[in-house]
Amino acid sequence: MLVQISDKLDAFSEACGNIVAWLATIIVLLMAGIVFLRYGLSIGSIAAQEAVLYLHSAIFLLGAAYTLKCNEHVRVDVFYSKLSTSKQALVNLCGTVLLLWPVVVTIAIYSWQYVGDSWRIMETSVDAGGLPFVYILKSFILIFCLLLLVQGLSEVIKNIKILREGRA
Repeated sequence: MLVQISDKLDAFSEACGNIVAWLATIIVLLMAGIVFLRYGLSIGSIAAQEAVLYLHSAIFLLGAAYTLKCNEHVRVDVFYSKLSTSKQALVNLCGTVLLLWPVVVTIAIYSWQYVGDSWRIMETSVDAGGLPFVYILKSFILIFCLLLLVQGLSEVIKNIKILREGRA
């Protein structure tokens, strides 16, 4: 049953990864449009530039859980790659429980008021012509935390399974 839960959580992270892939495509097209408008037609747009910033933030914040699912986060592979599968699972399990979860929960706790205040005042861009929904951008911080907690749970389940069975 836990493996099925892990599979569903992985599928959710995979879906987020697909969204991120499309956001990356959109950001490239948007940047090309901004460059063309700016240097080809001498037209600038604060809103378009902020949209790139928003998309870049969304790519990072929504893509973190997918990256964790794919086991692509940065680590010291010099040591990790030489470990047995069960020892790698133990390192991953300890890393998730002792590092990932506490850091993500701390980020969520400290950003809760920050995001809430932004929603309360319906925060907008400080630049004239900027995007009127900074509060949505800031909400991605809490979404980031939720996604990493959920994917972390999936990783814990998978690593416990490896430790119990002695194989991946």
